[in-house]
Amino acid sequence: MKYTLPKYILAACLAIALGCSSTKHNAIATKNSLQLPIDRKVDSVLALMTLEEKVGQMNQYNGFWDVTGPVPKNGAAALKYDHLKKGWVGSMLNVKGVKDVKALQKIAVEETRLGIPLIFGFDVIHGYKTISPIPLAEAASWDLEAIEKSAQIAAAEAAASGLNWTFAPMVDVSRDARWGRVMEGAGEDPYLNSRIAVARVKGFQGDLGELSVAACVKHFAGYSFAEAGKDYNTVEVSNNTLHNIILPPFKAAADAGALTFMNSFNELDGIPATGNIHLQRQILKGDWGFKGFVVSDWGSIGEMIAHGYSKDLKEAAMQAANAGSDMDMESHGYIEHLAALVREGKVPQDNIDDAVRRILHVKFILGLFDDPYKYCNEVREQQTIGKQEFQDGVLDVAKKSIVLLKNEKNLLPLKKTGQKIAVIGALANDKTSPLGSWRIAADDGTAVSVLEGLKQYSGNTITYAKGADVAVGTVAFGSETKINTTDKSGFAEAVNAAKGADVVIMVLGEHGLQTGEGRSRSDLNLPGVQQELLQTIYKVNPNIVLVLNNGRPLTIPWAAQNIPSIVEAWQLGTQSGNAIAQVLYGDYNPSGKLPMSFPRSVGQVPLYYNHKSTGRPGNGQPTESVFWSHYIDVESSPLYPFGHGLSYSKFEYSNLKLSNTTFAKDGKITVSVDVKNSSKVDGKEVVQLYLHDLFASVTRPVKELKGFELTEIKAGQTKTITFAINQKTIEFYTANNKWEAEAGDFKVMVGGSSATSLEAPFSYTN
Repeated sequence: MKYTLPKYILAACLAIALGCSSTKHNAIATKNSLQLPIDRKVDSVLALMTLEEKVGQMNQYNGFWDVTGPVPKNGAAALKYDHLKKGWVGSMLNVKGVKDVKALQKIAVEETRLGIPLIFGFDVIHGYKTISPIPLAEAASWDLEAIEKSAQIAAAEAAASGLNWTFAPMVDVSRDARWGRVMEGAGEDPYLNSRIAVARVKGFQGDLGELSVAACVKHFAGYSFAEAGKDYNTVEVSNNTLHNIILPPFKAAADAGALTFMNSFNELDGIPATGNIHLQRQILKGDWGFKGFVVSDWGSIGEMIAHGYSKDLKEAAMQAANAGSDMDMESHGYIEHLAALVREGKVPQDNIDDAVRRILHVKFILGLFDDPYKYCNEVREQQTIGKQEFQDGVLDVAKKSIVLLKNEKNLLPLKKTGQKIAVIGALANDKTSPLGSWRIAADDGTAVSVLEGLKQYSGNTITYAKGADVAVGTVAFGSETKINTTDKSGFAEAVNAAKGADVVIMVLGEHGLQTGEGRSRSDLNLPGVQQELLQTIYKVNPNIVLVLNNGRPLTIPWAAQNIPSIVEAWQLGTQSGNAIAQVLYGDYNPSGKLPMSFPRSVGQVPLYYNHKSTGRPGNGQPTESVFWSHYIDVESSPLYPFGHGLSYSKFEYSNLKLSNTTFAKDGKITVSVDVKNSSKVDGKEVVQLYLHDLFASVTRPVKELKGFELTEIKAGQTKTITFAINQKTIEFYTANNKWEAEAGDFKVMVGGSSATSLEAPFSYTN
């Protein structure tokens, strides 16, 4: 079916093209004859709209009606249906599948006065039907090409299902493992977050063709700094932390062309982000020149009442609109109050027009005005979902996401024949938990379990025992997950299995729905009775490979001291079991590195490598003194630091060289280091470059990641890796409240983790 623009919009566009002042031009034309810039097309549509229709574009509704059923006749659904037919809805979310999307789009474009198409949003976080590893796991790959490909796969399946907008990527820098949404981001470092943000934006949006979707960068800003790691909690950060740590990934995503942003639930400096003019109008739309639109998070406009910032929904709508929040996700504040607020002079008409321009602009860029049914092809939907190419893609990134934390006694890689292997743990036989959180379009039971992956290697004898459940009762998205703290009835069977085994593989950790939004934890140990199960099995067979399935760093000091091999396998998605089995058997040499530090104790968090020095850092302190920055009951250092990750290869760093010891503006220094694979196994290594700005106008972190290279090194080979340091490398948000490079002394550090040993000094003059 060939689509033609509604005659009102067509006439307006033609009038502008011909230089006419009237929009009531009767000439007959086709949309393709109008080669107008998008901004002029947007203005032509805006000129036709009533105030209520403009407000409608700023209104987003959750799916309220089963389009295969009867039209709603009463209640909230009937009201929303009436708004849809009047053109008072700009976007829908949580409507998926070509059939349903097309039915709703048809109402918007064929039954409303102006026929403005809807944009359909969905939380496509790490896959649609075919699920990739959770984003934190993907970050552990440090493989930007693989991460971009993963986002492409998610976008393709989502777009084929009628969707054109995803609420991802989340680029919140996350320092506190108690916060459940660490699983949704890229960890504790702003540089790594920035690089991954760009990769994911590019992956989702691609060329904005039929298998691409608009990205939505979230949560703007500071959400992950919630006090005590408790979701939705108060945020209190300095201006220094805001600009140097929190904002860089958002800026990188905006510069990469992200079409939309989402504001956050938290307050910042006493003002909720949704109503924060400084964040949205001054920084994002002003300083950064962002041309897309900002959508609120679910209900966050109305939640400003609970914050104690707005007295009622009408005032909340006024504050959010004036602050630059362009679209209201399910607060109903705009649709109920915004038109009246404009007429009362409390919201300037210019603010409404600016928001609607931004929304229409994105719809034009997506091609929805050219063809509102662009994403509604049922044949393409059937041909795209679950393609083997996608299965191969998510398997590839899953293998790359696995981090080998410890490997002693040569337990790994496993021998492929002649071994008796006991596999223990409920998660080993789970086909749903590996999908992780935020996979709301996926079907339960579609992941390859660890047990299934291992059994594909038929040369060994495998015995399975559950040992103990992780959770009890129903585990569902949006519901509290109850932990098994009492049932140890399966311990005896697990002990018997372990006694006769050469190697025990214990798959322990968190259920996939124990992390994510609303799932903060005050305890980061193995949940429930799993730690007791681990220690019980260890007593009868210490040859244990501990495979962790989790969505956040855990505190595992006992395991780190006693268990010979530990594999961080996260929640790896659809191909989880195959990826884990290939790594355990050595068909894939692990190369992942931690994107978040693992604490020794929950009392250390928030824990991050790029901390500041104190006035009493403890360097050279006598052991009998207590007057320095430390704990008296645990080491200050992490159990496993940021950037840590082993391999079946062994890499040795040497010969750190600088091309010069000083450089000035517009100059640079080249840093080189030799990395040798001293093993007999080919492998990949993430070579990491860190800097320390020794003295500055504001205190600087003890080290900061400023570059990395994922490189393959053959057995016995030495590679020389080079990095460039220039003015941009050393810039930061200074005491002058701007990004700039300050003259001074620096230290460069290179290694295989943030616990680097090679270092050299240099200086910068301006």
